[in-house]
Amino acid sequence: MNNSAKAKQEALDKRYIRMASIWAENSYCIRRQVGALIVKDQMIISDGYNGTPAGFENICEDENNVTKPYVLHAEANAITKIARSNNSSDGATMYVTASPCIECAKLIIQAGIKRVVYSEKYRLEDGIELLKRAGIEVVYIAMSDK
Repeated sequence: MNNSAKAKQEALDKRYIRMASIWAENSYCIRRQVGALIVKDQMIISDGYNGTPAGFENICEDENNVTKPYVLHAEANAITKIARSNNSSDGATMYVTASPCIECAKLIIQAGIKRVVYSEKYRLEDGIELLKRAGIEVVYIAMSDK
């Protein structure tokens, strides 16, 4: 990739990660709001944010402020939306505001996503390490760089 193409990709990455952070605002979760977009051929083909499954109450935490075990992560919501559409995530890029956990990393690999851009590091890096091990390009864009 030449410098011009690299600069254009960087600008697009920053734009899409900002869009993912705005999408995160749809989450009803109090402890953490996470947004994800899946982009293929410069088109957003899916989106997601963390929250409870469709038809459940929009409350992510219990009375002790612990996240309920059935809350879906933004990545899982975006990937499962693809399954209900006519789109394919094969070769796509996922933009997600928080680094993927190991469970979401497995879904990302199986969905054929080839690139992950994230903007917030998590204390556990096992998801990121698994993505790299699978040959997926992983790009970190700090919140301040957006």
